[in-house]
Amino acid sequence: MSRPQRLYLDNAATSFPKPPQVLEAMTHYATELGASPGRGAYAEARESTALLQQCRERLNQLIGGADPNHIIFTLNTSDALNLAIKGIVHHHLNRGRSHLHLVTTDLDHNSVLRPFNALCEAHPSITQTRVPADPETGLVDPADLRQALTPDTVLVATVHGSNVTGTLQPIRDFGKICREHAVPFLVDAAQSLGHLPLDVHADCIDLLAAPGHKGLLGPLGTGFLYIRPGLEKSMATTREGGTGSVSEDDTQPTFLPDRFEPGSHNAIGLIGLSEGVAYLLDQGVDQLWQHEQDLIKTMIEGLSNIHGLRYLGPQGLAHRCGVFSVVLDAYNTPQGPNDLAQILETQYGILTRSGIHCAPHAHRTMNTHETGGATRLSLGPYVTPQDVKYACDALAQVAEHAAVANA
Repeated sequence: MSRPQRLYLDNAATSFPKPPQVLEAMTHYATELGASPGRGAYAEARESTALLQQCRERLNQLIGGADPNHIIFTLNTSDALNLAIKGIVHHHLNRGRSHLHLVTTDLDHNSVLRPFNALCEAHPSITQTRVPADPETGLVDPADLRQALTPDTVLVATVHGSNVTGTLQPIRDFGKICREHAVPFLVDAAQSLGHLPLDVHADCIDLLAAPGHKGLLGPLGTGFLYIRPGLEKSMATTREGGTGSVSEDDTQPTFLPDRFEPGSHNAIGLIGLSEGVAYLLDQGVDQLWQHEQDLIKTMIEGLSNIHGLRYLGPQGLAHRCGVFSVVLDAYNTPQGPNDLAQILETQYGILTRSGIHCAPHAHRTMNTHETGGATRLSLGPYVTPQDVKYACDALAQVAEHAAVANA
């Protein structure tokens, strides 16, 4: 097997490489514009403002949103999730309602688990339910989610694509249940948006949080929260500050996006993000998803023939995105996933991520928490079938060498 110089298979952490136009747009801003959007009437400031609005419009088109101004720019998905979670909860607390109930799942990321836990610790009258997932597939049964709802439930937050198992949850079913009960539904789309089609209207999503730097192919330090029109009235601000608008008032504006966007924007990053989204719209997410499904099929075929190896989550194409966490029997120790990742890098030039992946309950569900988690390989639009075959061959060689050494 021929060895590539470096094979990047850590797209679940951040996508690489980026489309060339992303860097070109950022360079243009840095060398030709440089102005802060919304902070001046001169030409460069106006162009910067227009470029940010274009980013909102492209994102809104991508997700089937109702209004580009309901795209709230954030630092990342964690920032977006905190804005949604604490905005909803503090709205109710500010109105004297103390007994609140939150719902998430065992597959969710610390970006949801930690805000939930912090709120419950700060306000003992707030309770939460984590809906269990199937230990084989990672799927959450919609009936279990329905059963978790109570009259005090004010928010359901679930991951779409798991960053551990690659499981795609049935978010449309979840969304319909939440609509029936008039409970806001928040989706963490960190591993799905940009990889596969997603429509906030059809999927009954009230709040959508996503990073700019993963499937959307933009730079780190970017992300957004989409707020369904009308729901902003049930959200408190979590930060206040300058917006460049209604500067004569010393209270936060009530209109969007300014209400939830205090301070100067990461203009250079968002302008790059805009071009990443433009690339997705031009290529067609349906086409990119077909490419990723072909890669997933190739990965499944390659991994399934390796003795002593298992991959977590769904064992076929159904309900799966391009995230594969693998466990080798010979490396099934607390240090084993990291050791495997180091071998893949040093001997084969393959870049992966090992560990618990900021999702401890997902690994407990998969029975990998006590043995250091797993070694994750994650796909992106620039990965080829040949790359996937090379990675599978490398894992097969590592497994074979380990078997011989332990014989």
